[in-house]
Amino acid sequence: MSWPREAFEALRQIVLIDDHVNNLTNQVKELAHTCKDLDSRLNRLEAKFELLERMAAPAPRRRELSESPKSSRSCSASLLKKKP
Repeated sequence: MSWPREAFEALRQIVLIDDHVNNLTNQVKELAHTCKDLDSRLNRLEAKFELLERMAAPAPRRRELSESPKSSRSCSASLLKKKP
């Protein structure tokens, strides 16, 4: 092989490598975009599940007015009895 032919083959290999690098760069950009998209979807799903878990959890029971403590009942009953 003559040296001009070897130089041409070397340049050809450089061009092919550059093309492969450009293709890989584009693929990495697409993967980064897909990764960001999937991350935002996952965040939305996590938020929905947290909301569902909160909604499904039993709410703390509140005392009703009829279930007032004994001391207040006896106090109000004694007040009622004292009135003429």
